[in-house]
Amino acid sequence: MIPLRDENPTRIFPAMTWLIIAINLGVFLLEIFGGGMVEGKNGLAGWMAGWTLVPVELTQGRDHPVNGPSLQPFWLTIFTSMFMHGGLMHFGGNMLFLYIFGNNIEDALGHVKFVVFYLVCGIIAALAQVFYNPNSAIPTLGASGAIAGVLGAYLILYPKARVNTLIFLGIFITTVHIPAFILLGLWIVSQFFSQFTQSLLTDGAETGGVAYLAHIGGFIAGMVLIKLFGARPCPPNEGRYFPREYGPRYIVHRNQ
Repeated sequence: MIPLRDENPTRIFPAMTWLIIAINLGVFLLEIFGGGMVEGKNGLAGWMAGWTLVPVELTQGRDHPVNGPSLQPFWLTIFTSMFMHGGLMHFGGNMLFLYIFGNNIEDALGHVKFVVFYLVCGIIAALAQVFYNPNSAIPTLGASGAIAGVLGAYLILYPKARVNTLIFLGIFITTVHIPAFILLGLWIVSQFFSQFTQSLLTDGAETGGVAYLAHIGGFIAGMVLIKLFGARPCPPNEGRYFPREYGPRYIVHRNQ
């Protein structure tokens, strides 16, 4: 299932959501066209390779040759890795989810709180992955953990919001409108299942792939923190801003 858009109005323009997307895009373009990061036989190379988070570097305080010289101090890589991606599909999927669900969380928190919330969820997601495998020398990167926090917050604030979702049924493709709690509930269940399967198949061996623990940690963090941050969800009759493609029938004005 691929979400396309949600039917959930907002009161403010999601400036910080778009800014985060723009920063991720800029970093991704530097990785691809600026020689920032390439994958070789001996690990990652390029002037941005040291921006990735390597758990063993964080826990043992030493550089590891898989990504060249790392940023100093090592904890800075928690933040820099949060804006890096491993490929076009990785980048595109993350930004799609942030675009669809980030605006409502920014609306509920306000611009400044949203940025802090996003970063805190990303930090907790990264630390969850480090805690799971503190001696791992595999670089990790991606905005998925922080965005998972946004998804967890959305599930708490807007569980019944309808999401237009692309579904593949064998050779047939269709779109359906489903409640957010079904879409996001299935997503987080799939993360737990994938983590369990990955652990079972690798039997604790160090392998690359998807950092499911970061997704799970970020999602849970978002669910817990959204209320602690004092979120004020937008009531249905107070929405003002809506992306242009929704059309007039979705614009709801404040009652005077």
